[in-house]
Amino acid sequence: MNQSALDTLADSLRGNPSLVGKRDIDLACAQLGLTTASVGRPGDDAAALPDGDGWQLLATEGFLNGFVETDPWFAGWCGIMVNISDIAAMGGRPVAVTNALWAPSESLARPILDGMKAASAAYGVPIVGGHTNLRTDRCQLAVSIYGRARALITSFDATPGDVLIAATDLRGAWRAPFDNWQAALDAPPARLRGDLEILPALAEDGLTRAGKDISQGGIVGTALMLAECSAVGVTLDLDAVIPPTGVALQRWLTTFPSFGFLLCATPENAPAICARFRARDIHAAPIGRITDGSDLVLSSGGASATLWDHARTPYLNLRRKESADA
Repeated sequence: MNQSALDTLADSLRGNPSLVGKRDIDLACAQLGLTTASVGRPGDDAAALPDGDGWQLLATEGFLNGFVETDPWFAGWCGIMVNISDIAAMGGRPVAVTNALWAPSESLARPILDGMKAASAAYGVPIVGGHTNLRTDRCQLAVSIYGRARALITSFDATPGDVLIAATDLRGAWRAPFDNWQAALDAPPARLRGDLEILPALAEDGLTRAGKDISQGGIVGTALMLAECSAVGVTLDLDAVIPPTGVALQRWLTTFPSFGFLLCATPENAPAICARFRARDIHAAPIGRITDGSDLVLSSGGASATLWDHARTPYLNLRRKESADA
């Protein structure tokens, strides 16, 4: 990619709704008085609360009304799936989920609940309660999860010199009309559960200490959140990013995959991490590096372009406190 094309790509990504939408976290944290020094350390994929020789993990996901209305069954499925992914991203294992569901009628609530039930069975994570209201003017959904970890993967421990690895399941297809790459619906339950077990095993074996679930901001948005939380820079090598066959690179960079993680590792540990994913037919490869500074840089074919400087323009406004105060 030449310099002009790379600059154009950076400009387009900078204004992408999936990327910009994550900035709402800044407003909520500011209003609640939350910082990275707060209990649970906001900025991670789940709140981690020390408990004996491990951590209790808590997370919540809410869904756009348009998504719930357009694809209610899949919204219910995602309520379980994305929460489980958040727990795995922290090096944890899911224990149970609860939900909050609003709908105008039983008939409109039913496909949402069916989707949740199907995902709960597939992933082997029980739904243990929640809140239901069938007397509202529209369908809305939020789902919470509880999990546990023996060793953590966090958003705050990326270190300059680390390799940035992307692990994504490229098997699957788009789930229209949103940029969701769905590789889980047709997968055997045993495979889904085994794939997620890779993450806590990597943490417990000491192979990685930093990373994030690739969320609605896609690879670029997730890399930016990771960079800001760890108070580091990231250089993404776009020539190393491999989309599924027939998928354009630009779209893939902001896609929410059903199985996708960014992980940081020393150059010595990176091959072992990639091998564990590849042994389960999940694509995993280095796509960049962690650097000093605060820039998220896109590189391709010898050209480079800064997508975002989180020190100059905070993204989540949740930089690692000791670095921010230095």
